[in-house]
Amino acid sequence: MLVMGAVGGRPEYEVVIERTHGWLRIDWRALWEYRDLFKMLVQRDCTTRYRQTLLGPLWFVLQPVFTTLVFAVVFGRVAGIPTDGLPAPLFYLCGLLGWNYFTQNLTTGGATFVNNAHLFGKVYFPRLIVPASVVTANLVAFALQLLPFAAFFVWFHFTGRLGTAALTWRVLFVPLPLLQIAVLSLGVGLCMSALTAKYRDLIHLTQYLIQIWMFATPIIYPISKVPAKWQWILWANPMSVPIEAFRLCLLGQGGFTTGAMVLSVGLTLLLLFVGVAAFERVERTVIDSV
Repeated sequence: MLVMGAVGGRPEYEVVIERTHGWLRIDWRALWEYRDLFKMLVQRDCTTRYRQTLLGPLWFVLQPVFTTLVFAVVFGRVAGIPTDGLPAPLFYLCGLLGWNYFTQNLTTGGATFVNNAHLFGKVYFPRLIVPASVVTANLVAFALQLLPFAAFFVWFHFTGRLGTAALTWRVLFVPLPLLQIAVLSLGVGLCMSALTAKYRDLIHLTQYLIQIWMFATPIIYPISKVPAKWQWILWANPMSVPIEAFRLCLLGQGGFTTGAMVLSVGLTLLLLFVGVAAFERVERTVIDSV
C-alpha cells in the first residue's frame, strides 16, 4: 500500500507497507519507535501482578524463603546433601535468585501469543516488544528477592556462621549472569510461544520442562558433589554457569571453567537466534489461529 502527501503537485513522502521476507528480519527501527509502548507494557506487568492480591509484592519475598526452608529440611537434613561449607539458606537462596527469574520469564513469555491474542488482533506493533517487556518487568521481582538473601547474609555474618561465604569485589559482576539468564529465558520463551501458538496444550509442557530443568541445574546440590564423569551433563546445561556465577559473585564460592562459560554463552545465543527466528515466522499467521 502506498500513501503520499503532496506539496505543489509533487509527492512529499511515501510509506510502503509490505510483508517481511526471510525467517529472521527484525525491524529495529520499529522497536525503537514503539519504545513508549514497551514502557507501558512493563508498567502494566508490574501493576497488574499485584492487583487484587492479599500481600502484593511481599509474595516475591516469601516465595524464595518458603522454598529455601523446604530445601533445607528435605535436601539438607533428610537427604544430607552438603553445600560445600556454605550456610544452607544462603546456598539455596543464591541459586533460587537466578532460577526464579528464569522460570518467571519462561512461564509468562512462553504463552505470549495465547495471552495477548486480543491485543495482537486489534493493533499492529512489533510483537517482540511483549516478551521483551516481560523479561524487563520481572527484574522488579528479582530485586525484591534480593532482600531475603541480604537479610540472611547479614544475620549469618553477625552470628559468625557464614562458613566459607564471603562478600568480595566480585559482587560488581552480578549483572553479567543476570543478563545471560535474561537472554536465555527470552530465547527459550520465544521458542515455547511459537509452539504454544499452534498447539495450546503445550503450555502444560512448560511446567514439566521447568521441573526437569531445575534438577539438571546445580541449585540444590554443589557441582563438586557430582562425579567428574557426569559433570559434562551439567555444563551442557546453559543455566549451570550463570547459577554458579551468582554464587561466586554473592558468596565468593562457585566454580566453572572457561570452556564451560564459552559453551554456556554460545548455547544461550543459539537459543536466542532460534527463538527469534521461530517467533518471527509464527507471528505472520498466528492471529488467524489463536
